[in-house]
Amino acid sequence: MRKISSAVCLVAATAGHAENRIDIIRPDAPALAAYGDYKIGVRTATFTNPDQIDVAATAETGTPPRYSRDITVEIWYPASADTTPGGTYTALIRDGVTPAALTGQAARDAAPDTSTTFPLVIISHGYPGNRFLMSPLAENLASKGYVVASIDHPDSTYDDQTAFGSTLVNRPWDQRFVIDSMTGLTDDLGGVIQDDSVAIIGYSMGGYGALIYAGAGVTEASTQYSWGAPQGLLERNMMGTDSHAALADDRVKAFVAFGPWGNNTGFWDADGWAGINKPLMLIAGSVDDVSQYPAIRGIFDDTVNTTRHLLTFENANHNAGAPMPAPSESYAVSETLGYAPFDHYADAVWDNVRMNNISQHFITGYLDLHLKDITENTAYFALTPVAADGVWAVDDNGNETADHTYWAGFPNRTASGLRFETKTVGE
Repeated sequence: MRKISSAVCLVAATAGHAENRIDIIRPDAPALAAYGDYKIGVRTATFTNPDQIDVAATAETGTPPRYSRDITVEIWYPASADTTPGGTYTALIRDGVTPAALTGQAARDAAPDTSTTFPLVIISHGYPGNRFLMSPLAENLASKGYVVASIDHPDSTYDDQTAFGSTLVNRPWDQRFVIDSMTGLTDDLGGVIQDDSVAIIGYSMGGYGALIYAGAGVTEASTQYSWGAPQGLLERNMMGTDSHAALADDRVKAFVAFGPWGNNTGFWDADGWAGINKPLMLIAGSVDDVSQYPAIRGIFDDTVNTTRHLLTFENANHNAGAPMPAPSESYAVSETLGYAPFDHYADAVWDNVRMNNISQHFITGYLDLHLKDITENTAYFALTPVAADGVWAVDDNGNETADHTYWAGFPNRTASGLRFETKTVGE
């Protein structure tokens, strides 16, 4: 079992709220949620993708303009052992104008740990979002021996949100470009990144992009939606095209999609889902009314050429498991939005920290298995599908008896309201 740092695990909930902490691990968190043994560093970088079609500026007719697409990423990584933990981030919240100070474990610009190399994880936010939206997961994974690059997707962040067609076209290609950029680094950080062991984690539209990258090209019908991309530019991601086939990437070993958007509006069909043959984990709320939970279950049912998992938070909505806890700055009504941005982060039923910890647990086990070949983590996936059906049965010494079917890694009475299902190839 991983070591739990007392500085991380025992942060009081009240202090966590006041400081907008992104590193809280609740005492009732499942086993793999705990921070790992590595100190954490963080850096900001900008990569420029030249000569790209400017989808947001493309009219219904005429030659699409081209531009250099600048992509900012926040990079978390294992830091040298002499790093002093702790630091803050300044991030805009949902209204695109209000800054929030976030507090975590990462030290700005710390030297990387050069004792070994580490797999690469890409994080891709929703529409709109930014590179800090899933910062609790990013820091957590870096402490466990991963380099994590979280993207600010142009035309899709809180302060530059524009034509939706840009997000539809660019998501998988931004993800691909950031992988290329990260594995192409020649500095001290580049020297510790494994260029052949990568995972992509996407939330909402980030999940949409990840599914396309995983092999599910979109339908021809979706390339013609009047509210979508102009001039058929989405054909770049269409199943059966040479351009979509060019996304095939042996470096990427696994995909995670939180509440992925698109299956609710006809972006995929059976041919598209047949294109995914790499491990897939889906995470969703059972009352998601944005990406539509039945549509997400449809992805789980129809990706028959891979082993996939579906983690469901019962009665949670679209924010299930991915966003950081709502910053205190989001509680006030925003003059820009006309409402409090709080609901962009929070769920009406579940506590964000609780959901984050559960996501951290399952994603840690999943990435350790597929990127590090840590096979003992399979016990955390061999679960009674409905957690409430599990039985806690131990003897007087605390040893599990033959009747014990409670979820592995979860303390007694802590797996309520969850479902975890698995299907293998052909199912």
